[in-house]
Amino acid sequence: MPHMTKNSDKIKHYKERAQQLVGKMTLKEKVYQMLHAAPAIERLNIQAYNWWNEGLHGVARAGTATIFPQAIGLAATFDEELLEEVADAVSTEARAKFNMQQQFGDTDIYKGLTMWAPNVNIFRDPRWGRGHETYGEDPFLTSRLAVRFIKGLQGDDEDYLKVAACAKHFAVHSGPEDQRHRFNAVVSNQDLHETYLPAFRACVQEADVEAVMGAYNRTNDEPCCGSELLLEQILRGEWGFDGHVVSDCWAIRDFHEQHKVTANEVESVALAVNRGCDLNCGSLFVFLLEAVEQGLVTEAKIDQAVIRLFTTRMKLGLFDEPEKVPYSAISYLETDSARVRELNLKAARECLVLLKNDGLLPLDPNKLKTVGVIGPNANNRRALVGNYEGTASRYVTVVEGIQDYLGDDVRVLYSEGCHLFKDRVSPLAQANDRISEAKAVCAESDVVILCLGLDAGLEGEEGDTGNPFVSGDKEDLRLPGLQEELLQVVQESGKPVVLVLLSGSALAVEYADRNVSAILQGWYPGAQGGRAIAEAVFGEFSPEGKLPVTFYRTTEELPDFTDYSMKNRTYRYMDNEALYPFGFGLSYSDFTVDSIRLSSDKITENGIRVTARIENKGEWAGGEVLQVYVKANREGTPHPQLKAFRKVHLKPQEAAQVELVLPKEAFALCDENGVSKVETGEYTLYIGTSQPDRRSVELSGKEPAVFKLVADTVSHA
Repeated sequence: MPHMTKNSDKIKHYKERAQQLVGKMTLKEKVYQMLHAAPAIERLNIQAYNWWNEGLHGVARAGTATIFPQAIGLAATFDEELLEEVADAVSTEARAKFNMQQQFGDTDIYKGLTMWAPNVNIFRDPRWGRGHETYGEDPFLTSRLAVRFIKGLQGDDEDYLKVAACAKHFAVHSGPEDQRHRFNAVVSNQDLHETYLPAFRACVQEADVEAVMGAYNRTNDEPCCGSELLLEQILRGEWGFDGHVVSDCWAIRDFHEQHKVTANEVESVALAVNRGCDLNCGSLFVFLLEAVEQGLVTEAKIDQAVIRLFTTRMKLGLFDEPEKVPYSAISYLETDSARVRELNLKAARECLVLLKNDGLLPLDPNKLKTVGVIGPNANNRRALVGNYEGTASRYVTVVEGIQDYLGDDVRVLYSEGCHLFKDRVSPLAQANDRISEAKAVCAESDVVILCLGLDAGLEGEEGDTGNPFVSGDKEDLRLPGLQEELLQVVQESGKPVVLVLLSGSALAVEYADRNVSAILQGWYPGAQGGRAIAEAVFGEFSPEGKLPVTFYRTTEELPDFTDYSMKNRTYRYMDNEALYPFGFGLSYSDFTVDSIRLSSDKITENGIRVTARIENKGEWAGGEVLQVYVKANREGTPHPQLKAFRKVHLKPQEAAQVELVLPKEAFALCDENGVSKVETGEYTLYIGTSQPDRRSVELSGKEPAVFKLVADTVSHA
C-alpha cells in the first residue's frame, strides 16, 4: 500500500518549490539545514528553524500549555475520538504559541511546528521507564490511537499541515534505558512484523505521518538510524513513506562510540544519510562536508534529504504569506483556554481505571465528617504530569481536588505518610518520620484515601534531568521506599481505605488487592487530575477506563529485561494469570452486551461485520468499551488478541447498537519469515467488555460471547 497524501498535486508543488530552493544553496548551507537547530540563510530569506519540539500530551517545555493526561492514561480511555480531540487541542496550542513566538522573533528549541510525537513503541516490559509515553502493550490498540492522534495533530486542511507529527522510536525499542546507546535488540521476523512494526505501519499508511524518528539501539545488529532493513527496505520500500526521517538525539554519535559499526564521525554520518536519515537531532551532521569530500556520500543524497525537510516546512506554510495559511490566524488566547481546560478534565475523567470496588465507592460526603488523605502522591504535582510536559497555569493534586470538592462541609486531614522512595521525608529525622502522623490521620478519619505509586522522577528517560533516579527504568514492580509499609499501617487502622495509584506503569499490588476496599488507577492524569479523581471518588461520574497494559503479580515471572522475544510477555503471550488483565476496568454502573450478529461464519475478503447491542442497566451514566478478541485455534498461536473496540457512553437504561468491522487482516498471523497471512482452519471470536481470560471473567463477573469462524483458504493479509 503506497504512502498516500491528502492532496497529491499540492504536495508535488511543495516538492518542486523545495527543490528549487535547495538548488540555490551551497553544500555547506544544505548540510547545516540538516541539523535540528537549522540556521537562517538570509540571502534566500530562510528563517532559522528549530525542529525539536515535543507534543506527547500537550505542548512541552515551552512555557504555559495544557498538560493532558500522559499518553498511557490517554490509552486507558480506549477512546479514539477523544485522542483525536486532544491532539487537535495540542496542535491548536502549538500554533497559537508558534504564531506568538514568531511575532517576537523567538525561534528557540521547543518552539517549532514539528512535534516529535506520538511514541508508538510497544510497552513490552513494565520495568521500562519510558513506557508511560506509549499507548501500552498491544499493537492494535496502539495503532488505532496513534492514527487518530496524528490526524488530530496534523489537521484536516487540504493544503497545509497544522503541525507535523512524528512516529517514534523506529523500531524495536523499549529498554533497558541504561543500555540504549549500545544495546542490540535481537528479534525474530515473526515478532518484528507481528508486534513491533504494526503501529508504525499504521502511522505511515493510514495517518500519513509526516516524520519518523529512528531509535538509539541496534535492531538485529543494525543501528536503527542507519538501518538498511528498517529505513530502506521496510519504511521507504514496502510502506512507501515519503516524509522525512529524524535521528533520536545524538544517536548518530552512538554508531562509532557505542555500537562500533563505524570508525568515526564521518563514517557515521555517511551511513545515516545513505540509509535515509534526513535530519540530525544533534550536530554531528556537520561532518557531512568531510563525508562528501571523501566520497562516502554524494551531494545528491544531501539534496534528497534537504528537499524532504523543506517540503515539510512548505506543508506547514512557513514559506507562504500568513493570510494564505488558515492556522496562522490562531490567536495566543487559544492557549490554556476554558474550552481546553474542560477537555483536559474530560480526558482525566476518562483515563481513570477502577481496579477494585467492594461497594465502598462512591463515597457519600453527606455521611462523612472527616476524610483522611495520606501518601507521597497525595500532593505531588509531578505525579500529575509525567514527562515531556508543559507548564500548567494551575495544578490540582489529589488532596487539593478533595479539599476543593468537600469545601468546609467535611474536614480533610492530610499526611505525606512517607517519602516517595527514600526512608524519611526530613533528612535530619529518623527513618519513617511521618508514620505517627499517618496513624493519627487514620485514627481521626471516617475513611482514608491513600495515594501511592510513582512519578516521572522514578520512571522516565535515561539522562533526563527531570529523572535522576537510577537509569529511568524500574528495578522491580513493587511500591518503592516505605510505601508498602505505609499501606499496611493504613489498612490495619481498621478504617475503610481507597487506594489511588498514580503511576505510568503496572505495579505489583497483591497486598492491596487482597485487603483494601477500593483501588483506582490514576496514571499521570494531567494538571486537572486531582479534580477528576476527587469527582470519581465522590460519585460525580463513574470511572470508565480500561487497562492498556497487564498488571503482573511479581517481578520474578517476567522474562529477562533484555530479551526482546514476545514469549511470556504481555497478555498476548503470558503464561501466568494476571493480577489485573489488559482491557479490564470496573464501573459504578452495569453494562450488558447482547443481540450480537455476525455477517458471516466464514472469513471473507471483506472480513467480518459485527453488530451488538450495549445497554446500561445500572443507575449511573457512564462509558463502556465493546471489545472483540480473535484466537486462531491451532498450536503455537497467541492468546486471543484485541482486534476491534468501540467506546460507548450511555445514560441509565439507555442502549445503543454498535457495528464493528474486522478486516481480513484481523485474523492474520505472521509466520517465522514475518509474512502475514490468514491460514485455513477455525477461529474463535470473543465479544464483550473485557478479555476472555479467566481472571477478567472472575473480576468483572461477565463472560464474553463466543463465536466460531472458519477460513477456507490461505490468503495473504
